[in-house]
Amino acid sequence: MFDQMKTMGALAGLLKNREQLAEAGARVKQTLHDNPAIGEAGGGAIRVTVGSEMKVTDIEIAPAVVAGLGAGEAALAQVETLLVEATNDALTRAQQRLREALEREAKDLGIEGLGDQLGGLLS
Repeated sequence: MFDQMKTMGALAGLLKNREQLAEAGARVKQTLHDNPAIGEAGGGAIRVTVGSEMKVTDIEIAPAVVAGLGAGEAALAQVETLLVEATNDALTRAQQRLREALEREAKDLGIEGLGDQLGGLLS
């Protein structure tokens, strides 16, 4: 309970210093911008990149996969499944990077563990 009160006190102090919060937010955005998340499926045959705004920014499909598309409906269904898997992998990685960046900044700002106290908001 003491830790929660300490964290809430630190948070209240931060709310008074919006500049410090804005700088922390800018650092998180820059970190995510500099490190896009890449998800893969099919052993790297399909790669999906998710950028700092949690949007897909690139999809790479190996030439062998494209060549196999002429093989019929089953091949197309498999490629669609791989695209979904690669996209979900990239989004999971992007969310993890965001969580890590936010936790780092929270620790630096003296509000470590805030996500846990907010009901796992960052989980």
